Amino acid sequence: MAELEGLEFGKSDFVLLDEVTMEQFMENLKLRFEKGRIYTYIGEVVVSVNPYRQMDIYGKDNIEAYRGRELYENPPHLYAVSDAAYKAMKRRAKDTCIVISGESGAGKTEASKYIMQYIAAITNPSQRAEVESVKNVLLKSNCVLEAFGNAKTNRNDNSSRFGKYMDINFNFNGDPTGGHINNYLLEKSRVVHQQGGERNFHSFYQVNCSLHFCSAHLFYFAFLFDLFAFQTSNNDRSSHKAVLSALEVIGFSKEEITSVYQILATILLLGNMQFESDGESVNIVGQEVVNHISELTATDPESVNKSLLYRTVATGGGEVIEKGHTEQDACFGRDAFAKALYERLFGWIVSRINSIIEVKDYDPVLHGKNTVIGVLDIYGFEIFDNNSFEQFCINYCNEKLQQLFIELILRQEQDEYQREGITWQHIEYFNNQIIVDLVEQAHKGIISILDEACLTVGKVTDTVCLDSMDTKLAQHPHYTSRKLSPTDKSMDFQKHFRIRHYAGDVTYSVEGFLDKNKDLLFQDFKRLMYNSANPVLKEMWPDGHLSITEVTKRPLTAATLFKNSIVALVDKLACKEPYYVRCIKPNEMKSPVLFDDARCQHQVAYLGLLENVRVRRAGFAYRQLYARFLQRYKMTCEYTWPNHLMASDREAVEAIVIQHGFQDDVAYGQTKLFVRTPRSLFTLEQERNHLIPILVTFLQKVWRGTLARARCRRMRAIYAIMGCYKRYKVKAHFWEVERRFANVRTMADYGKSLEWPTPPAALSQFHSITVMWWARQIVKNIPPSDMLEVRAKVAAMTALSGERKDWGVSRAWERDYLANARDCPQTSASFIRISKELKNKDEYSQVLFSSFCRKVNRFNKSTDRGLLITDKYIYKLEPKKQYKVLKKLPLDSVSTHFTGVSVTTGVDQMVALHTSSQDDVLLCLQRGELCPNQDRVGELVGAIVDHFTRSVTEIFFFFVFYPALIYTYVVTRISTINMLL
Repeated sequence: MAELEGLEFGKSDFVLLDEVTMEQFMENLKLRFEKGRIYTYIGEVVVSVNPYRQMDIYGKDNIEAYRGRELYENPPHLYAVSDAAYKAMKRRAKDTCIVISGESGAGKTEASKYIMQYIAAITNPSQRAEVESVKNVLLKSNCVLEAFGNAKTNRNDNSSRFGKYMDINFNFNGDPTGGHINNYLLEKSRVVHQQGGERNFHSFYQVNCSLHFCSAHLFYFAFLFDLFAFQTSNNDRSSHKAVLSALEVIGFSKEEITSVYQILATILLLGNMQFESDGESVNIVGQEVVNHISELTATDPESVNKSLLYRTVATGGGEVIEKGHTEQDACFGRDAFAKALYERLFGWIVSRINSIIEVKDYDPVLHGKNTVIGVLDIYGFEIFDNNSFEQFCINYCNEKLQQLFIELILRQEQDEYQREGITWQHIEYFNNQIIVDLVEQAHKGIISILDEACLTVGKVTDTVCLDSMDTKLAQHPHYTSRKLSPTDKSMDFQKHFRIRHYAGDVTYSVEGFLDKNKDLLFQDFKRLMYNSANPVLKEMWPDGHLSITEVTKRPLTAATLFKNSIVALVDKLACKEPYYVRCIKPNEMKSPVLFDDARCQHQVAYLGLLENVRVRRAGFAYRQLYARFLQRYKMTCEYTWPNHLMASDREAVEAIVIQHGFQDDVAYGQTKLFVRTPRSLFTLEQERNHLIPILVTFLQKVWRGTLARARCRRMRAIYAIMGCYKRYKVKAHFWEVERRFANVRTMADYGKSLEWPTPPAALSQFHSITVMWWARQIVKNIPPSDMLEVRAKVAAMTALSGERKDWGVSRAWERDYLANARDCPQTSASFIRISKELKNKDEYSQVLFSSFCRKVNRFNKSTDRGLLITDKYIYKLEPKKQYKVLKKLPLDSVSTHFTGVSVTTGVDQMVALHTSSQDDVLLCLQRGELCPNQDRVGELVGAIVDHFTRSVTEIFFFFVFYPALIYTYVVTRISTINMLL
């Protein structure tokens, strides 16, 4: 178990408070904030307080500490709820979502980034390239969307000015395979106007760092009202580099990135455009701006001019006329065009990212079920000095999310306990359904009244719309205005109305509501962009292909579109298992040490955290259908594994609970088991995780045994077939041999000329023996007097085959040439006499070889000599002195004087006799007088090798072949020759 926090840090879970009161809740929250503990649980809900400083709790070690652990094993952290959502998704194959809520500046965006980082870190342990690519795109998309969708406000330096919901798809292994991003209500009015002290979107300040438009910094941009804020900071420069890198990693091409920054520059230049009127027509001041915009958007300057100064209108009769703008209409059209450009750009970036990361060609049969974790990072509740249409939509969105929280955490919880017959103490809570109905109810809600005003023909102003709201909503308890409350001087007549939200009262200024709701953009701008030569711009404006005479359906208003998207979002979240991160802003000064009690208490109240604690203390942490609970944990009980024999699944579940001793921590409903604390569930999970490897091993053993037995039966059948076939092949071979060699005894060559049939592999050794039968028959008929010559030739062939082409195999070998009168008529008698004397003296029994030779000394001088090789000595003789012995070398197995013979690969008769004293003798054997082409080298080698084959067990000879003066040493093993014989 991981080390938990001490009591000096307060209660890590608000459920553990002694009394559930606002005072104790706030005291514990403040203590933990002051001690640097910014996270606290309410069961599985994480309450996060913005620390306004960097904290060292998000590194790799922290990720490893929370990987695969239960919520209560470690101190509260975002990583814990992220891991809980991931485990629920992976274990139960159920879609989950993490809803991050809180007001602007409470730290929602940072929380979503840490959650994404954690999920990326714990997945894909095998480091598969395609999964890593998906993870990189998902992580880098945060950087890009922050640059184009976030801005500095008076409450938050990095405020999300759009809503983002990201679905991350996982395969059956739990690795991310893709995703999808939905964006909601980009605050595009910020493009043309910001409140004092605030900035435009980050991307406009980063564009000044771009090399594409290095001359843009010479202009004063009217859309960046704060001159100090306009100055590019080091943070903007580093962020710009990060955004460029992220765009490349995601997969944007260089042309697409260039187009993005060209559009940003176009918007900034539109803000610098001024108009002047001469009483009859309106003109643009300075043509340079138009030319620059035309160049950046790849359009015709004249078309840009016409779109900004004229509006093309189709009459009822089909006639097309051009209607010139007033100066005020031209400014309105310019601003609307700039806002639309940025909104289309942002939407295109999101859709481009989706096209890269969306799961394609997913087959559940092949890849298993595709599960999802959703992460919602959406703007928080906002109360400004001047609250307009954007704040109205944002606060409506938060009302819907609060309603979802009430539905899932509070009302559904109590409804389920009542439905299942669980004893339950009812908890009172505020249901904001009445506020949601005030905004979205058909025909009666504020959005319906706004839409009706926009559709009304004639001059309908914001004031007229406010009067209509006052008339229809006068009796609503959560709506008021100065007309309905004349004594409330905090509101102005015909300007303000107030809604009593769950998070507090918000006063809205009705000015601009209708224009923003209509979201009017002249068709001329759409056609201008559609006809651009830039393919990115053309792709952003598909509706520009319609001609002015084509009748189109009136588009839905901005409020209705937003309402529809939020309803779809809530439906999407409602079908997932939710996990909540409730963010709290500790102060308005962005101070890391200041804790504003009143400010925080207000947030705790409207977030419903106290009610959440009460529900959690009275409720159960886990509930599951009996069948599913049994399916997961039945292996932990001997009475339920592998299948129970009880009357119902509930009885089987009771057996599991009793065996583990959890009787006091559970309740039995009609269809579900309710577990009060996560610790009991964790104990079951530990037991299950311990048994799973044992069960898997058992199943593997059984399956492997089945496979082995089947394989054994197959092998036995194979061997039986092979045995029968081998016996058949052996018999067939013998039958063929018998047929071919039936009459070999009567042949002259004993069947040498016959071709043997190819034997089967089993008879290969037998074949090598029987195939020599004819040779043995011939050898038996060789006279004993010729066997010595045959053995010598075999020995010479073994030693010289492949090395010396001609070695005298085709002639008769006489061996003792010095004693042959025919070969040496003048000296043969003298040699015979000397050889007898040496035989008597040295007691040798046989002359192996003798011949005339020419000795060559180290000075290249040659003399005639006689060579006599017996079975005991090698003699060098002097023929001219009656064959006097000049040198004698022992030739026996004990002596080491004679060590080897070297011959050449050519036809010469050179022979080198090697001695251990390295006093080698180099000789050239002389050919016979009657046979001048006689080769005696092979005979000499054969005689020596045959002698040692018969008399020595094992000896090594070095035959040296030196063609072209290159010596090659060949080691011949005499025992090998014996085997060949």
